[in-house]
Amino acid sequence: MGIVAGLDSSTESTRIIVCDTDTGAVLRQGYAPHPQTSPGDPQAWLMSLGDAAGGGVLEGVQAIGVSAQQHGLIALDAGGVLVRPAMLGNDKRMQPSAADLTEALGGRAAWSQAVGSVPQPGQLLPKLRWLARNEPESAKRVAAVLQPHDWLVWQLLGRPVRRTTDRGDASGTGCWSAATGSWRPDLVELALGHQVALPDVLAPAEPAGHTPEGLLISAGTGETMAAAFGLGVGPGDAVISLGASGSVFAVHHEALDDPTGSITSFADATGMHLPVVHTLNAVRVLRGTASLLGTDLAGLSDLALRSSPGSYGLVLLPYLEGERTPYLPHTAGSLTGLRRESMKPEHLARAAFEGMLCGLTDALDVLRTRGVAVRRVFLLGAAAELPAVQAIAPALFGAPVVVPQPADYAALGAARQAAWALGVQHGTLSPQQPPLWPAAASQVFEALGEDLAVGQAVRQQYVTVREQSHPGAFQ
Repeated sequence: MGIVAGLDSSTESTRIIVCDTDTGAVLRQGYAPHPQTSPGDPQAWLMSLGDAAGGGVLEGVQAIGVSAQQHGLIALDAGGVLVRPAMLGNDKRMQPSAADLTEALGGRAAWSQAVGSVPQPGQLLPKLRWLARNEPESAKRVAAVLQPHDWLVWQLLGRPVRRTTDRGDASGTGCWSAATGSWRPDLVELALGHQVALPDVLAPAEPAGHTPEGLLISAGTGETMAAAFGLGVGPGDAVISLGASGSVFAVHHEALDDPTGSITSFADATGMHLPVVHTLNAVRVLRGTASLLGTDLAGLSDLALRSSPGSYGLVLLPYLEGERTPYLPHTAGSLTGLRRESMKPEHLARAAFEGMLCGLTDALDVLRTRGVAVRRVFLLGAAAELPAVQAIAPALFGAPVVVPQPADYAALGAARQAAWALGVQHGTLSPQQPPLWPAAASQVFEALGEDLAVGQAVRQQYVTVREQSHPGAFQ
């Protein structure tokens, strides 16, 4: 038996989970918020890591895996000194830079073919473009770039000459191809104006190195990939994350590119792939409708369950912020099917749930049409606990819905990766087979027989309205 730790450095805090290498049992946990320092100061991540590790949390640990927020940019000069504060994934200033880069290479199809994704504001590459346009003196000093997980691993190892990342986090930069497994330095030059040092991309079970004290540090990865690894999802599983916006990803055996740019071709933390489809509208649809009806999400769920499938003919196209899937950046949401008998709060409430979930089913179908098997769907996020979501989703998705028990899955995935790297080092695990830890505790919801047929009728009602309002949106 060994002991390993996984740490997850999110946008607001650090969480540490210490696990048994053989069983995955959680032995200890630590938590600390990031201190209120200047925005974008990476030292805050180290300080909260130290606080989270207080009280002997890491006692006896033999290896550590690192998960961190994705898409951040840490720009270093030739001496490894920070050029400017870190630019984080939620920075809203990059939209023009992303659009500018998209056109610079010849459009969405060209980018999808090159690296499996179209430039998005959160990615590292548009941040470099923004830096070149808005802070040219800083841009000239940039000699190397890292993302948050890369930087934390580098710090834990004592800032060695070699800097590393993993294929999962690399696939979110916009300049690494999951299909070819290689960087595109020419795209970095396109964005920044000159080339920079890019980190070495490690294999899933390959260690990044050892700390000066001899502690093994595994490759680490981004939060999405770590959470998928912590959940234990595999081929046939899709994961839908219900935030203000939504994301749908599935485990697949190959990278997928899409000429419309709908699919972002991520790699995962195991050697497989995580094609992702994003929607701009998910829980914000529910919150907006709840506000309109003078209630909260729990109240909206109760109202929706007083209605019936199809919401008495009401169909809400949930494009409140425009939409990314389908690509309708300048559109707005719409409500159709208004009749006297349908103009009741409970029908509008159900239309909001059906509209949000049908929009996510559209994203799920983008993957299905590319040959991705979907035998069950994991639902993540607080909204997954709403009874209306659990009642409506299985029939619309056409698959059993798994709602995992809330847990720190990214930190758990980082710990599992650390156990894998440690096992390979000791000769007890294969580089091709991660440790078989128990699946996440969860509830399963299914729609069978007549309920499934009714759900598919609701889905068809939505598709008909969508095609009437936005013909050819998915062509």
